[in-house]
Amino acid sequence: MSTDYLKRILTSKVYDVAIESPLEYAPQISARTQNNFFLKREDAQEVFSFKLRGAYNKMAHLSKAELKRGVIAASAGNHAQGVALSARKLGCRAVIVMPTTTPQVKVRAVEAFGGETVLIGNSYSDAFLHAKELEKKERLTFVHPFDDPDVIAGQGTVGMEILRQHPGRIDAIFCAIGGGGLVSGVAAYVKQLRPDIKVIGVQTEDSNAMIRSVKAGRRIELNDVGLFSDGTAVKKVGAETFRLTREWVDDFVTVDTDAICAAIKDVFQDTRSVLEPSGALAIAGAKRYASLNKWKNKTLVAVASGANMNFDRLRFVADRADVGEAREALLALTIPEQRGSFLKLCEAIGARSVTEFNYRISDAKNAHVFVGLQISSPSEGEKLANMFSRKGFEALDLTHNEMAKTHLRFMVGGRSDLAEHELLYRFEFPERPGALMRFLSSMSPDWNISLFHYRNQGDDYGRILVGLQVPPADKKAFKAFLETLGYPYWNETDNPAYQLFL
Repeated sequence: MSTDYLKRILTSKVYDVAIESPLEYAPQISARTQNNFFLKREDAQEVFSFKLRGAYNKMAHLSKAELKRGVIAASAGNHAQGVALSARKLGCRAVIVMPTTTPQVKVRAVEAFGGETVLIGNSYSDAFLHAKELEKKERLTFVHPFDDPDVIAGQGTVGMEILRQHPGRIDAIFCAIGGGGLVSGVAAYVKQLRPDIKVIGVQTEDSNAMIRSVKAGRRIELNDVGLFSDGTAVKKVGAETFRLTREWVDDFVTVDTDAICAAIKDVFQDTRSVLEPSGALAIAGAKRYASLNKWKNKTLVAVASGANMNFDRLRFVADRADVGEAREALLALTIPEQRGSFLKLCEAIGARSVTEFNYRISDAKNAHVFVGLQISSPSEGEKLANMFSRKGFEALDLTHNEMAKTHLRFMVGGRSDLAEHELLYRFEFPERPGALMRFLSSMSPDWNISLFHYRNQGDDYGRILVGLQVPPADKKAFKAFLETLGYPYWNETDNPAYQLFL
């Protein structure tokens, strides 16, 4: 079966629409990581991602009768554009079912390639179910985004090109994993021809269905997935991609949102190109894997898999990139509320570059300061906290505190005596008309909102922080409300940042 994939990849028809993307040396990332770092620039494809390869290879293998009837796909992103462009090239109808939450920039991109868009439901799962109904009703052929041998073979041509473009030493190739089409195709080719090369899959910490599945020995379906790297936000991997990944992929690594933002910035500095979060996932993973394993002077290839970035999203990326690259530390400092304390704090900060400074008087004895400082290494944040403590300022490192980074830095205020029985929760919900009102109208009228923060970062989803006054007798009803709401949530009531500043 694996030998069959070699033949499938070698005879793939992707080059009717795809280019052999460049394999480029990344000098700044190489210098920073002390390894020889290469980027496989799949963002250079006409649809700005590798997805075109698999979609076209699948469709090029369809019969004339199947092409005449047309194809259908469910996708909110790059696969949709790949199917639409492939259909235009092959002269067939393409129907793309997308969630209503899909940004208009992606809808318009599909329509520009001639695809017919159908917007339905709030998630990919809703779109998928409707696409399967239309498949039967209109006798269309479904083009799966990852779990199809022809799709996998088309993505595998990325690995074929890497070996042809760099015939010398390669220590590891890193691929992002959503459903697993890219990594399984690359691994099925590379490991049979160059078994000495490690193929390493990269997932986000909050969308790691493949890693969990491999560990469990069976496909695991996640209840929720993180939405930042939307191109890899898959709850359940494919059956065939799972089989190939178990057989051929050597190892895995996970990264967080900050590491992805740092990787987007790294690639921009080397290439002046802006990758989308899933497109930068492999770069972030390669950096982390090399650091964890203390690799030096290795030759590493990371697939830059896509660049369909919503421009407004760059605000969030810019906010978080320096934390992800250990260039900014966020600290909560407690200072005595007495004459000269503020000056003493400024002297302790010294000549360091300040990125953020929020001050709020707390009570008659103390005041709290939320401060961001530029750093040059991951360990420097802890050293700064220790330094402030030695100088008499109680210090808490908030660099990796999600609530602090997403909400607190924009809303430092103070605690109110009126906020009795307050619970603090963080939610994420799709950015669509009426989503916020749905949230508010789902709550009991007896639960007063005592704190609320929402900031539109240009993402496909919104983030809110809510303080709710829930009497102890309503705890059971409140828990039921959380479960029926259907949005990912985090209890931040015991978060020390909340205790200090809000």
